[in-house]
Amino acid sequence: MAEIAAGAVPSPNIWNSPQVYEIENRAVDPDGLLEAALRRIRPWAGATVLDLGCGTGFHLPMFAREAARVIGVEPHSALAAAAARRVRDLANVAVRVGAAQAIPLPDASVDVVHARWAYFFGPGCEPGLAELRRVIRRGGAAMIIDNDATRSTFGGWFRRWLPRYDPAAVEAFWARQGFSREPVLIRWAFGSREDLAEVLRIEFPAELAEAFLAEHDGCEVDYAVNIWWRRY
Repeated sequence: MAEIAAGAVPSPNIWNSPQVYEIENRAVDPDGLLEAALRRIRPWAGATVLDLGCGTGFHLPMFAREAARVIGVEPHSALAAAAARRVRDLANVAVRVGAAQAIPLPDASVDVVHARWAYFFGPGCEPGLAELRRVIRRGGAAMIIDNDATRSTFGGWFRRWLPRYDPAAVEAFWARQGFSREPVLIRWAFGSREDLAEVLRIEFPAELAEAFLAEHDGCEVDYAVNIWWRRY
């Protein structure tokens, strides 16, 4: 049984179905809009990059191509082991088990933090934000990717799943923490309807997943996200 770092917020989609989540990762943003936006905010050539909540390490090779050093931190030990296997041939990448509230790194040791749909969902994530302040060097930046529930097909699905979610309150929280918002409209592009169906079933309750699948044609979904970011 996998060990879980203390304090970790469960991620049922990837924790329970990592193979399906891999299909989702491959479908996200085939146009590279998110990577381009991240580069505009804080390039990572020659930097030390922390991918916080790295899961199976899908994004680690992207950072490793230019960064001096990349560290993936993941609270789920089995996923961290999968991430380590993914990057075993990359000399500048290491993977550690740990949670956002207790990052296993020294003070002022990283230049760029990337967190994608992992832990930082607004109010309640203050312990993790305190850890970011501790580990990021002066001149570094944190870039946190989360859903934009105010627009897009996926945003509409998200609101139907969580009708009490308050995007304005989330934005106000990030503003109080000194973060700026970079909105990006990406898309999912799946190879088949079967792949889309599998991913919907790990992201939403069964009844909603089937309803969304019935309402939506094709293998692509427009998907709005926010990058919440700040420099330190």
